[in-house]
Amino acid sequence: MSPIGFRRKYIRDIPRIGRIIAVASRHGFGHLVEQLGLQRFFSLGRRIVTFKKPPSLVHPIGAPERLRLMFEDLGPTFIKFGQVLACRPDMLPIEYSREFLKLTDSVAPFPSLESRKIIEEELKAPISSVYASFDDAPVAAASIAQVHRATLLDGDEVMVKVQRPNIERMIDRDISIMRWLAELMESRIPELAPYDMPGIVDEFARTIRRELDFFIEASNAMQLRKNFEHSAVLFVPRVYTDLSSKRVLVLEKVEGIRIDEYARLDREGFSRKELALKGGEAFFKMVLKDGFFHADPHPGNIFVLADGRLGLVDFGIMGRVSEENMERFASIFLALANHDYDALVRQYVELGFVSETTVDIEKFQREMKEDLVELLEPYYIMQVKQIDFGAYIDSVTRILLRHRLKLPSNLYLMDKSLITLEGILKQLDPEFNYFEAAKPYVAELVHRRLNPLNTARNVRKNMAEFADAFAILPKQVKATYRKFMHGDIRVNIHHEELGHLIRDIDKSSNRLSFSVLTASIIVASSIIIHSGQGPLLFGLPVFGLIGYVIAAVLGLWILIGILRSGQL
Repeated sequence: MSPIGFRRKYIRDIPRIGRIIAVASRHGFGHLVEQLGLQRFFSLGRRIVTFKKPPSLVHPIGAPERLRLMFEDLGPTFIKFGQVLACRPDMLPIEYSREFLKLTDSVAPFPSLESRKIIEEELKAPISSVYASFDDAPVAAASIAQVHRATLLDGDEVMVKVQRPNIERMIDRDISIMRWLAELMESRIPELAPYDMPGIVDEFARTIRRELDFFIEASNAMQLRKNFEHSAVLFVPRVYTDLSSKRVLVLEKVEGIRIDEYARLDREGFSRKELALKGGEAFFKMVLKDGFFHADPHPGNIFVLADGRLGLVDFGIMGRVSEENMERFASIFLALANHDYDALVRQYVELGFVSETTVDIEKFQREMKEDLVELLEPYYIMQVKQIDFGAYIDSVTRILLRHRLKLPSNLYLMDKSLITLEGILKQLDPEFNYFEAAKPYVAELVHRRLNPLNTARNVRKNMAEFADAFAILPKQVKATYRKFMHGDIRVNIHHEELGHLIRDIDKSSNRLSFSVLTASIIVASSIIIHSGQGPLLFGLPVFGLIGYVIAAVLGLWILIGILRSGQL
């Protein structure tokens, strides 16, 4: 039988599925391939060679690193998948999320002729009618697109981001395969069920499809540019909307020094301390004032301009913070300042999602408070510059995960961005600390939080929501009663062990079928041998001998399967 869920639509993808399985096996996940029943994509000889080796002996490195290397081997879709998972430590064990932070998005460029062809297809005009010059050598190449320098007819220097040929089709194919594999893993490996593997793939699909649409990236860049209009701290390039499309994005050229070229910055006379302050100020303005932040602040996306401002590029991954969450951040800072752990626990609970119907809320808050006290008390006797903000964020995240408090994805995205940026800014200025950079924006938030007018506005908003809920309550009761009277109310029961039973029956039926087939071959071969007819070898009929050999191979195969299952 085929692996469950293997439908006809996957037949055309068998070469890619085979490639994924081969790479997984090479990186020490052969046992997982076998557990999922995917070894049937290999020949018998290759199965024995591949799956009999203990991964601990062949691969001395840990599973998180092996999985990261596997994603790199499998190309753009899997690299992006790992990068998304790096922002969601609630979806996988945190050691995997940390390892996936190392995934790089730099790949070999595609031919410039393809770039020109795509641009002309999108513009529906010759490239010479738009650009006075176009540099065929890309300045950067990533998994989804590559970037070329160009000059417009009016003399403006621009950067042209061009999507890889057929990348959307390739990603759709890989996502389809990943969805099937996720369903297979959820059904055959019960330990992975709490992680909701199909849900992880679905969230990734939504993220990557947004990144494939350059209209969305253009909109992100324009919004961020508007937020920092006339800023003396941050420069966001202009978007040439009339030359951009879903697959091509044209931005004003950002000319400067990469933020991590420290020796060059020193030679050019820039103050590292000032640059670090500008980086922190820009980020906290995004997070604590505008509620819209750049979520991929790695060194390749940040430049120091000649006038001392920081320049940003690549607006494919952005995050948002709601006004309500910004106010909660203010309450968290107040609770930290006052050592008020009860208030701190309340704010973390309200930021996340915890159900009082499924969790003993009092026990939960008591245990979480104990963990926060143990974590935070040592910080109060340290100087601010001694505090590793990234380590603090990481520790709080671990506590929240340990208590199964699931936070919104944008908050994890913000944490990842904070930690990444802190690493850069502390290289610029070892004494840099986030608390000082955040202080003016936190003060503004606290002032807004304590403002009586704001309190009255929140009360009015809550009353309006209560009135709306009360107004629709009779309709909801009536609808529920109608369903009850018509027998439309259903109760779904999920048997957790049923998958094991189906799998065991499937294995047993397969072995029984092979056993019957083997016995039939033996009987048929014995009859041929007894008849003595046909060509002879060593005085015995050849066809009978061939039958015995086939039966021996099948019997050995069945025996190996039984021995390896441990169910002799």
